[in-house]
Amino acid sequence: MSRLFHPPAPEPNTKQRILAAAQHLFACQGYEKSTTRQLAEAAGVAEGTLFRYFENKNAIFVEVVTQGWSELLTELLTELSEIESYGAVAEMMRHRMQNLQHHSELLRVCLMEAQFHTELRDRIQTELFSKMLGVVEAFIQTGIERGIYRPLNPTKVAHVFLGMFIMAGFGATVLNENEAPPTPDIELAETVADIFLHGLLTPPE
Repeated sequence: MSRLFHPPAPEPNTKQRILAAAQHLFACQGYEKSTTRQLAEAAGVAEGTLFRYFENKNAIFVEVVTQGWSELLTELLTELSEIESYGAVAEMMRHRMQNLQHHSELLRVCLMEAQFHTELRDRIQTELFSKMLGVVEAFIQTGIERGIYRPLNPTKVAHVFLGMFIMAGFGATVLNENEAPPTPDIELAETVADIFLHGLLTPPE
């Protein structure tokens, strides 16, 4: 009896290699200057292989950004769900800052390209940032209900929290002009958390 022929399955990490190579190229030289031939060479695959996984270069670009931001969202949700104390925000922010090295290229891509790609900017806002905002808002709301945080508007507080974190951490990461990955500023993370929790005013005597 003749056996049916099954073509070999594609290498499981090929798609991720393509995405990693694309993220690096987009971060170093921009989306427009990165060709599919360069992407293929960086990923160690034939140029035709790219199109077995992605329709075109733009599809690769979109996947790089959405997958990376999905990871950020998952990490944030996991970290918030595992916090043992609502006063432990400093520890959480320290972990997030330490992990920014892993996402520095992604953040650089977003900073450089979002201004030129309206669709990308809108997608980050509606599908990803809004979800991160919702996660933080729920965390703040629970703290308010437990009497740990003051009864402020949780949506506004979540905006302040993410704004402080993004400007302090992401800005330092993506604006780093050195080729070497930036070193996480642990003191910065703790300072941001301290200001968020206690403000700048000295406590009354």
